[in-house]
Amino acid sequence: MSTPAVKTVTPTTVDELRDAVLDHPGTLRVAGAGTAADWAGTPAPADTVLDVTGLSGIVTHNPGDMTVEVRAGTPFAALQDELAQHHQRVAVDPARAAEGATLGGLFATADSGPRSLQYGSLRDLVIGATVVLPDGTTARSGGHVIKNVAGYDLTKVLHGAHGTLAVIAGLVLRLHPAPRSTPTAAVPTDRAGMADLARRVADSPVEAVAVQWHADRLLVLFEGSEDGADARARRLVETVGGELLAANEATAAWDAHGAAVRARPEGRAVFRLGVIPAALPGVLDGLEADAGALTEVTASPRTGIATVALPADADLVAAAHRRVAEAGGTSSLRQRPDGASLPAFGPAPASAVLLRAVAASLDPEQRLGRGRLAPWVPLPETTGVTA
Repeated sequence: MSTPAVKTVTPTTVDELRDAVLDHPGTLRVAGAGTAADWAGTPAPADTVLDVTGLSGIVTHNPGDMTVEVRAGTPFAALQDELAQHHQRVAVDPARAAEGATLGGLFATADSGPRSLQYGSLRDLVIGATVVLPDGTTARSGGHVIKNVAGYDLTKVLHGAHGTLAVIAGLVLRLHPAPRSTPTAAVPTDRAGMADLARRVADSPVEAVAVQWHADRLLVLFEGSEDGADARARRLVETVGGELLAANEATAAWDAHGAAVRARPEGRAVFRLGVIPAALPGVLDGLEADAGALTEVTASPRTGIATVALPADADLVAAAHRRVAEAGGTSSLRQRPDGASLPAFGPAPASAVLLRAVAASLDPEQRLGRGRLAPWVPLPETTGVTA
């Protein structure tokens, strides 16, 4: 017996999205640009795919209020280009933007970049949303929180939910001015010395926007006026050494970091982790001891977030998750080789109980993104098994 073909629906309005959820019974998988299709848990086969790339474009931009309402399927790079005409921006810099990632996809995967040190993630910049729940209910907020009957801020809950719980139709974002100058200082250091060097940067009065270690250099990004930002960058070089990169060199350095984050190395899995900054060097050393040489390593010793590539071995990936959890951190699987069965998450934290309760409240039948949050949210047939 042949497997029924999966139907793809591409709504272009919120009403069409609501109707698609109501008119297509069974399980649903939300799809965007596909740049994170193999992140988190492997999705179970779905009856219908909701392609949200049809929900694209700016709804309302208020330059004076520094806010913008955007449909979720809008490519993030295109949004930034549009806002740049008004000398504004969404102050996050996820590497996947270069691959065409959508705003909704970035929010659903909790993706961020080096500027999160200064500005936080999209979770911190979203001030409203429009979502469609699995029962077809449309919930909206315009600067106010969305709450379900249990009192949860649903918008915040959907950050990092990987297309489960509800379908994000649009987001309202707080904007920041586009800086006139973005100089980068580069200071040579090995991994063992990055934490101490980053502390010296933090203790100095230079006000760095991002601090990222990659390719045996600590990259320190500044923003501001041409005179002010450049002067702070030069002061850092005078204090800790290194050099002020030329504009093309700085672009190449940050592009190389982005390429490491987006890498799909053959036979390896890309692993994202976050720990308290003081624990980061020890965790990376432990991962290397367990798995051998790490590749595609890029890390922020100020935020404690790192991306590394590990051998695509289930036992090694599970051990990596445990090591991060033992350090009090969190981790998730990003890219993986086709067909590789690897654990997407580490041991379930205490908050997983709350996550399951929210999932049971909003999507008791697991219509949306079934499997994406497994085993923290077990598949229906294994609901009685603890993670």
